[in-house]
Amino acid sequence: MAELLFLVGMMGAGKSTVGRLVAQRLGWAFVDTDAEVVARTGRSVEELFEAQGEAGFRAEERVAVHEVAARTSPTVVSVGGGAVLDEANRAVMAGSGTVVWLRAAPAVLAARVASEAGRPLLAEAGPSGARAGLERIEADRRRWYEEVASAVVDVDELAPEEAAAAVLSAAGLP
Repeated sequence: MAELLFLVGMMGAGKSTVGRLVAQRLGWAFVDTDAEVVARTGRSVEELFEAQGEAGFRAEERVAVHEVAARTSPTVVSVGGGAVLDEANRAVMAGSGTVVWLRAAPAVLAARVASEAGRPLLAEAGPSGARAGLERIEADRRRWYEEVASAVVDVDELAPEEAAAAVLSAAGLP
């Protein structure tokens, strides 16, 4: 079985940025499940939400998570923030690799993502409501992140390079 390192956490936690750094340090491949969904469907995440709703997007995300989990080469995987809502996703990640939760406070997340476009779950909240929206979403997902993660890295005050080093340490990798 290939070594797989899954990074889970809320939008804005740094999964993609940190994941790329970790993959580079290890010499492993890097995959972002949201990018995999976009590549396979030819639609942005926002377009998928508009056309198929959240349930349709989550079905596409499930396919991406399961395809990545079947990889035969060492890979660092940035997993979409809501993928943990799906029991089958949690099972396949936990059963096929190491899962590290990049945990960040909603206030930190809001500062990072409030002005970004393409965040369908925050689109209606607007910049001033991003923190409240993130608090609600995090409260809904926290138990699933706790369940699936074999390690937790608090990233609130870490630069990306520091977070990458912490992930490697938490996962027991060089």
